[in-house]
Amino acid sequence: MERPISYALIGCGRIAPNHIAAVRNNGLDLAAVCDPVPQRMEAVLAPLPAQERQRVRRYTDYRDMLEREQPCLCAVATESGKHAAVGLDVLRAGANVIIEKPLALTLADARQLVAEAEARGLKLCACHQNRFNKSIQKIRTAVEEGRFGRMLHGTAHVRWNRGPDYYAQAPWRGTWAQDGGALMNQCIHSIDLLRWMMGDDVREVMAYTDNLIHDYIQAEDLGMALIRFGSGAYGIVEGTTNVYPHNLEETLYLFGENGTVKAGGKSVNIIEEWDFRDGRGDPATIKMEFAENPPNVYGYGHTPLYADMVDAIRNNRAPYVDGPAGMRALELVLAIYRSAAEHRPVALPLAEGSTLDFAGRFGR
Repeated sequence: MERPISYALIGCGRIAPNHIAAVRNNGLDLAAVCDPVPQRMEAVLAPLPAQERQRVRRYTDYRDMLEREQPCLCAVATESGKHAAVGLDVLRAGANVIIEKPLALTLADARQLVAEAEARGLKLCACHQNRFNKSIQKIRTAVEEGRFGRMLHGTAHVRWNRGPDYYAQAPWRGTWAQDGGALMNQCIHSIDLLRWMMGDDVREVMAYTDNLIHDYIQAEDLGMALIRFGSGAYGIVEGTTNVYPHNLEETLYLFGENGTVKAGGKSVNIIEEWDFRDGRGDPATIKMEFAENPPNVYGYGHTPLYADMVDAIRNNRAPYVDGPAGMRALELVLAIYRSAAEHRPVALPLAEGSTLDFAGRFGR
């Protein structure tokens, strides 16, 4: 029997319970957690059995933790603006790393993360856990089998609500230096899925972004984009945190000459439309078999993402959602930001880009 992989979590905020659950579900050795606020560490560990909780060591300085613990695997779940710097320190300490979305806030930092992991022979995973949804896996299989035929267009819609209480929980949210807005924070999972399904070769983006009702944040609360793929297909992104009075839906549509699919639900976790010219499979059965009902928009994807990362470490292969995948999602968001700010189409690939390029965009 293989020894459990030693694991440490850096950042004990809103998403941390999903990481802890994935660690326990995969039998990792939860050696340590780190957060500058001790109460957050206690809160995330509170659901664990007392004996297990007592074994976990607490740190307020992640560098001290890395030096003392020397974990095999770390997850970085800090504020977005610190993902790259902390991730680089983890890699330089010799640990494999899972980085919460977005991978970084600049393309230069994302490239450095990818290069550092490659140079050290370590695994870098971007935490786009929705790729592991049962619904998304079923749709991806249809894409890889060519069942859609020629892809025509796809759309991603995130129609959610975020109000003052959400932003008051963490002052970094909605800032250009540490976060970005609705597209970078709430919508990047769907943007990742759209690009992944439609083809990573994006040629051009035209977009609008705005801040309509969130005058207490710096970045956008609404983004609309039209994307042209190298295949000749098109994509549409609609992302907002303005929906009254609560989260409405997250949906992904794919339209091909031989197939139509819609994934919906809280986190694209159910198949709502499934229609292919080849007639394979009963749509009603597929909708039932590949549906999940998660308690929140984070879904159930962290556990299989961790399982894949463990396998990647043990078998020395790339993770299913590797660093370059995270960088592609970041690049597309930054291209949308640039198109909206400069009122022009933007060609990809981007040579450079950062959320800080748009500081002051909405007058704050």
